[in-house]
Amino acid sequence: MPADPAGPLARTRAVCLAFPAVTERPSHGAPAWFVGGRSTFAQLWEHGHHADDFPHLWCAAAPGAQEELLAARPALIFRPPYVGHRGWIGIRLDGDPDWTEIAELCEDAYRAVAPKRLLAELDARER
Repeated sequence: MPADPAGPLARTRAVCLAFPAVTERPSHGAPAWFVGGRSTFAQLWEHGHHADDFPHLWCAAAPGAQEELLAARPALIFRPPYVGHRGWIGIRLDGDPDWTEIAELCEDAYRAVAPKRLLAELDARER
């Protein structure tokens, strides 16, 4: 059965696969997006994961961004297990998520792990 085009998987996939050199494959039983096939920058837990039994997305973040986002958006952002100690963020997708904001957070995640040449390619596309 195809993914719901308005659901979290289809929407996250559309956002993440629009970045240069991104691939998708399962990691630890959930869809994940990789830059250049190696560096993970996002992972979707559409049905929750462990104690976080709500749909959510884990994203890489630039150094210091996690604390800033946790303070600014505590209802949306949380520190995820396993990767939170590395500065990653969790983004709640329950309720009525703002997909424009989620796309921006995914771009930030991509930028946190992508090499300079791919960042230059992304910046050229955005001009």
